[in-house]
Amino acid sequence: MNQEFWDQRFRESHYAYGTEPNDFLRAKAASLSPGDALCLAEGGGRNAVHLAKQGHRVTAQDLSPVGLEMAQQLAETQGVTLHCRCGDLRDFSPEPESVDLIVAIWMHLEPELRALVHRRAVAALKPGGHLILEAYNPAQLNRGTGGPPNPELLITASQLEAELQGLTWLELQETERWIEEGPLHQGQSAVVQAFGQKRGA
Repeated sequence: MNQEFWDQRFRESHYAYGTEPNDFLRAKAASLSPGDALCLAEGGGRNAVHLAKQGHRVTAQDLSPVGLEMAQQLAETQGVTLHCRCGDLRDFSPEPESVDLIVAIWMHLEPELRALVHRRAVAALKPGGHLILEAYNPAQLNRGTGGPPNPELLITASQLEAELQGLTWLELQETERWIEEGPLHQGQSAVVQAFGQKRGA
C-alpha cells in the first residue's frame, strides 16, 4: 500500500473513515492534559483535528499528500491548526523525548517497518508521555468490515507489548467492538487497543 494507493483511496472515497475521531482515541485522550501530539499515518485528519480542538499542538504525519490536504481542510472548517508532515514512515524519525502524546489509529505496516516505527515512537515520547493505538488483530481477517487483507499487517497484543518496550500499560487488550467510521470501517470488528505511558517520569 504505497503513496499511489492512498492518494487514490482518498480521492475516490472522500473522508473514507469519516470526520469524527476514533472512539478509543476520544475516550483515552479525554483524561490527558494538552501538549505536543504526533499522529502517525493520520490520513484525512479526523483524530488530529479532535486533539487540536482539545488544545494539543498537533503534528499529523502521513504518506499521502492528498490525505494531508484533506486534514488541513478539515482543520480549517473546525477552526484549528495542524502541522502536517508528508513522507514515508521509513524516513521519519522524530526527535527523542519531543512529544507528550503519540497516536497511531489503524496504522498497519509490514512487521519490520512496524517494529522500527514503534521503537522510534517510544523514543520520541517524553518521560510520562502517552501512546494511544488501535489496530485490527488477526481475527479480523476476511470479515469485510475494515482493515487490510494481508495477515502480516494485523497485530496482536503480545506483539505490541514486545515492540513498545519502555511503556507502562494502562490498557492493552484484544477485543471485539462495533465500528462506524465512514464508508470503509463499518461493523463488528476484532481489534487490539493499547494505551500506555512512558516510564521515567
